[in-house]
Amino acid sequence: MSSGGDIFMPVQIPDDSDFSSFKDQCLNADGWISRYNKGGGDGVMRIVCKDVTAETLYDVLHDTSYRKKWDTNMIDTYDIGRLTVNADVGYYSWKCPSPLKNRDFVTMRSWLPLGNDYLIINYSVKHPQHPPKKDYVRAVSLLTGYLIQSNGANCSTLYYLTQVDPRGSLPKWVVNRVSQFVAPKAMRKIYKASLKYPEWKRKHNPTLKPWMFPEQNTLPCINVADLTVQRADSLENIDESGLSEEKTTQSDDEET
Repeated sequence: MSSGGDIFMPVQIPDDSDFSSFKDQCLNADGWISRYNKGGGDGVMRIVCKDVTAETLYDVLHDTSYRKKWDTNMIDTYDIGRLTVNADVGYYSWKCPSPLKNRDFVTMRSWLPLGNDYLIINYSVKHPQHPPKKDYVRAVSLLTGYLIQSNGANCSTLYYLTQVDPRGSLPKWVVNRVSQFVAPKAMRKIYKASLKYPEWKRKHNPTLKPWMFPEQNTLPCINVADLTVQRADSLENIDESGLSEEKTTQSDDEET
């Protein structure tokens, strides 16, 4: 614990029971569920991906080089360091609809191939060398991730679960837009990107998959003791609830 009443929560790297719990949450949800509280939201979404193997989906969600090709809402993403053979820490920033401030995250991500399933989960952490930035609102992932299930030789189902606190009171139009348009379109983008990935990967370091082959990982090691859980109540909370939507073409309307 720290002085001044703040509680420093140690970072726990997910174990098998955490992955099993995450899988249960994905499978027990019925369609897209949104529950927004003070601008935050929980959601589970599912899409069936024909002509895409589960392994290809898994690769697409891991491959940061390829992400820059299809994630048009992303401003920047990079890996900070590794914790174990299947856990690392990374940075991600994304465009918010104008005139809102853009958001960013620092998260601990962990992954696990489990039989015919692949799981990726993350939650926000504090890293001493990556504090909040001036031009961004540091958002908090309470629990976000993907479950990929194989449906035979060349078909898979992707589940996306998110529990995020975007920090700040968001206008209703933002909440509606994210739940009705942005999230479903993002799922379709992942599907379309996965259809194109095998051809792209053949031309871009085809054997480089550090998420599958840990010996390829060249990230610096991070001591988990240097990290703490990012608590939402320790971050600035801004009020954007009065902002009106600007009638401009947004990047989430683009197709890959």
